[in-house]
Amino acid sequence: MTEAACTLQGNFKLPALLADGDIIIGGLFPMHYRVLVPELNYTYKPAASACQGFDSRSFRWAQAMRLAIKEINENPNLLPNITLGYKIYDSCATHVAALRATLSVLNGPKEVSSMMCSGASPVKAIIGDSGSSQSIIVSRTLQPFKIPMLQHYIQKVSFTNSLGEKISFDENGDPIASYDVMNWQRGADGKIWFVTVGLYDTSEGAGNELVINEEAIIWNSDQTKVPSSVCTESCPPGTRKGVRRGEPLCCFDCLPCADGEISNQTDSIECIQCPVDFWSNAERTECIPKEIEYLTYDEMGVTLTVIALFGACLTIGVLAVFLHYKNTPMVRVNNSELSFFILLSLALCFLSSIAFIGEPANWSCMFRHTVFSITFSLCISCILGKTVVVLMVFKATQPGSNIMKWFGPIQQRIMISACTSVQIIICAIWLIAMPPFPSKNTKYQSSKIILECDVGSTLAFWCVLGYIGVLACMCFVLAFLARKLPGNFNEAKYITFSMLIFCAVWIAFIPAYVSSPGKYTVAVEIFAILSSSFGLLFCIFAPKCYIILLKPQKNTKQYIMGKASANTSNKT
Repeated sequence: MTEAACTLQGNFKLPALLADGDIIIGGLFPMHYRVLVPELNYTYKPAASACQGFDSRSFRWAQAMRLAIKEINENPNLLPNITLGYKIYDSCATHVAALRATLSVLNGPKEVSSMMCSGASPVKAIIGDSGSSQSIIVSRTLQPFKIPMLQHYIQKVSFTNSLGEKISFDENGDPIASYDVMNWQRGADGKIWFVTVGLYDTSEGAGNELVINEEAIIWNSDQTKVPSSVCTESCPPGTRKGVRRGEPLCCFDCLPCADGEISNQTDSIECIQCPVDFWSNAERTECIPKEIEYLTYDEMGVTLTVIALFGACLTIGVLAVFLHYKNTPMVRVNNSELSFFILLSLALCFLSSIAFIGEPANWSCMFRHTVFSITFSLCISCILGKTVVVLMVFKATQPGSNIMKWFGPIQQRIMISACTSVQIIICAIWLIAMPPFPSKNTKYQSSKIILECDVGSTLAFWCVLGYIGVLACMCFVLAFLARKLPGNFNEAKYITFSMLIFCAVWIAFIPAYVSSPGKYTVAVEIFAILSSSFGLLFCIFAPKCYIILLKPQKNTKQYIMGKASANTSNKT
C-alpha cells in the first residue's frame, strides 16, 4: 500500500464558526482571553489547550463578520453568482492558539490522508488577529501562501446598506464614528424605552460632531433638570477654592478673597493682589482706585474755615476798637503798640489755620507749618514783652528807680524781634534741611489713601512747637509773679489765665495729634490753633473791651491807678 504524501496530523479542536462557499474568508478573534496550558512531560501526546474566560466583545466582532457575509450573499447586486463562506476561529488571545487557528483556517476541519493535499477550502483572505503580537505570527505564517491579513475591512469607501444607512471608512480603513445617543425612559405603561436624544457623527467636522436634544432627556427620578454630580458647586468670582484635607479634589470650600485681593473667574485657585493704589470692591471681583482722603472743604472743613474767619474778623474788630480809643487810658496803659502787635499776630494765627485745609502740596505743606509757628512766636513774644512791661512799670513807681529807661519802646521791639527771629531761624533750617512734603498714608486704613503733610524732620517739628512752649512758659511765670501787683486793672492776672489756657490746649493736643488718624490729625491741629487763639483773644482783650465799650466811666487813669493811690494813702 502506497503511503499517503499529505497527512493532517490532528484536529486542534478550536471553537469555530464555519460556512462553506465559493470564496472563503478567514477570521481570527480572541473570543476567550485565557488558555489553560496542558501538562507537558514529553511522555505522551499533550492534550489540546482549553480556552477560558469568554470575551463577549470579540464574540460580537465574529458575529458582525458572519452577518456582513450573510448580507453580501443575500444582496444580488454585490457579488452575483458568488457565495462567500467563512472560517472563524477563536485565537484565545495567545500566540500558540493564534498559530493553531491560522493553520486550521488553511486546512480542512477533518483528519484526512491523500496523495495530494486536498480538502482545504479556497481561503482568499484572513481578518485578524486583534493583538499586535498575534497578528505578527499570523502574518508570517500566511506569507508563503500569499494570503493577506486584513485588520480592517476597506479604505476610503462609502456605501449605503440595506437599511438606508450610510457607511463610511477613512484612509486607514477605520469606520467613521457615527452613534445614536440613547436615553432610557420609562413609559406610561411602566416599560423601559430607548429614545434617541442625540447623534455623534465625526463626519460633521470638528466642533459639530455631537448634537443633543436636551429637552428630550429624562434624568433619574423622572427629572428634566440636569442633576448635580459634584461634591461642591463652582466657586463664584470673588472667592477661591480651599482644599479639604482627606477628601477628593472635587470637594472644596469657597473662601472669600481677603481685603485688597480679587478673583474675576469661576473656580479660581488663588486670589490676585490689587496694585498699590487700588483696592478690591465689596464683591472682591475687581480692583477699584482707592478712596483718597484729606481734609477738604466738606462739612468739617467748612466749619473750621468759618470759625477761623470769624476769629480773624473778631480780632480785627477789637483792633478797630483799640484804634478808635487809642488815646484813652485803658488802651495806652502798658504800651498800646504791643497790644496792636498782639492783635495783628492773633489775626494771622486765625488765618494760618485755613492753610491746613485742602489737598496737600509741596508749597502748602511748607507754608502751613512755618506761618503757624512764626505767627504764634510773634504773638507770644509780644505778650511776653507786655508782661515784662507790667513788671517794669511797677518797679519804676518806686522812689529813685530809673529802670524804664532800660526797657523803653525800642528795647521792647528788640526783645520781640529777637524772640521771633529764633523761630524764623529754626524754620529756615527746617525748610532747607528736611522740609515738609505731601505723602500717601495707608497704615491706618488699607482701603484709603490719606493725603497728608509729612513733617520731613520730626525733630524740627517738635523744636518749633517746643520753642513756642518755652515762650509761653516764660510768659506764664512772669505773669504769675505779677498777678498781685496793685491797681484796679492789673493786666498780669489776665495774661496768667490766658497762658494757662494756652498751655492746657497744647498739652492736650500732643496725645490727640498722635492718636488721631487721617484727616482728623489735621483737624486736631487746626482746633488747637483756633482754641488757643480764642483763649488769648478773650482772656487778654475781653476785659478791656468791656470797660471801653460798656463802662466808659471806668476808662480813666484815676480808676486804673485807684488801688495804688489808696494803698499809698493807707501807708502814709
